[in-house]
Amino acid sequence: MDKIWNLLYRTAKAVQKNKKISEYVEAGCVSSAVLSSSGKIYTGVCIDTCSTLGICAERNAIFNMITSGGNEIAKVLANYT
Repeated sequence: MDKIWNLLYRTAKAVQKNKKISEYVEAGCVSSAVLSSSGKIYTGVCIDTCSTLGICAERNAIFNMITSGGNEIAKVLANYT
């Protein structure tokens, strides 16, 4: 694994904390790291619900990038435990 993928893996793993939010919501069993074209890394975790309102970790990380002003993705890594 090259240095960038290793860094993305470690960054995603650092935010991956599976927890039960409520009887109907769990979060964090999947984490993701997105490397933007500017070189900044953004992270996200999945949010699973008993309805269709959940969100995957990759989309969460991309939303984080866009919210922070980024707009171009270089690499995406997802990690599941």
